[in-house]
Amino acid sequence: MTWENAQTYLGLGDSNMHWIVRVFIVVLLTLIVNFIAVRVLDRIEHHLGKTKNPWDNILIRATQKPLGVFIWLVGISVAAEISGTELDPTFTSIISALRDVGVIALLAWFVLRFIKEAENTLTTSSKVAKKVDVTTASAISKLLRVSVIITALLVILQTLGYSISGVLAFGGVGGIAIGFAAKDLLSNFFGGLIVYLDRPFVVGDWIRSPDKNIEGTVENIGWRQTRIRTFDKRPLYVPNSTFSIISVENPSRMSHRRINETIGVRYDDFSKLPDILAEVKTMIAEHEALDMSQTCMVNFNQFGPSSLDFFIYTFTKTVDWKTFHEVKQDVLFKIMTIIESHGAEVAFPTHTVHMANTEPMSLGKPEANNQTA
Repeated sequence: MTWENAQTYLGLGDSNMHWIVRVFIVVLLTLIVNFIAVRVLDRIEHHLGKTKNPWDNILIRATQKPLGVFIWLVGISVAAEISGTELDPTFTSIISALRDVGVIALLAWFVLRFIKEAENTLTTSSKVAKKVDVTTASAISKLLRVSVIITALLVILQTLGYSISGVLAFGGVGGIAIGFAAKDLLSNFFGGLIVYLDRPFVVGDWIRSPDKNIEGTVENIGWRQTRIRTFDKRPLYVPNSTFSIISVENPSRMSHRRINETIGVRYDDFSKLPDILAEVKTMIAEHEALDMSQTCMVNFNQFGPSSLDFFIYTFTKTVDWKTFHEVKQDVLFKIMTIIESHGAEVAFPTHTVHMANTEPMSLGKPEANNQTA
């Protein structure tokens, strides 16, 4: 059914009716239809929210706003054609072209919303049994959105009468010049692509670089730069090309955390040191928060300047930073208790001064010179 037939069917083509009245009727009908469509979609979404299938909810949420805009686009275009026929007949062709472009844009908007809703659902929804990694979902989503936008632009150009082949040919020639001009931009783009493919880190990881002053939690991985939140809560923006030339350490993927401490006792407690070491070894072996499948060492290490030093080397089961320090604190307190239970003490820097034993010097009074006059 053409727009003219629709207007005749609705009585909007009646020449006896003033065109302003017809425009008002079209706008009123558009408002009513939009209101009904919104209420119906809300009810459908409410009922579909009770199901276990996430895709029907994704489809409804992606449809809601584009459908409302589509209804208004149809209504406004009909009203514009009615007024254009009365005011300027050539205005009708412009309205038709704008309507076609609007429909293509709305279809692209719907697909973009569907991709975004699918990304959020696959990464966070409880209806998905096996959630997709955030970084992977973000990369695929961005690629799909770019493809949709480019396709929509090409279709719009074709609709407006431009030759797509000419545009593509121009893009091929101009791409060389743009490539040289945007060398840094392209290097960051491919750097981001390498991060997405190799995945040395993902959003939420704590990373640091021994080559650069970079340390913090990854908040976002974009196509040009990565945003890192430092531990003092400042955002750090790192170009993606940087990650192809530096070493990146990812402590978030550590399997254990290490306790490596050196403790000294007094030289006066040398005879008690073997028993202290034996009890410390037993304590560490029985500690429920320490992993005995990893390297575990408690040994006398060296004669320090003011202490007999022994070290403990072991790994915790937890990798959580806060929990690790709680475990480490507990281990150190127990070691101090063991040392005290043997009547020994933890040494601290001391200096012993030995005074030389020398005879005191005789300080006699000089004899007075008696002179006889």
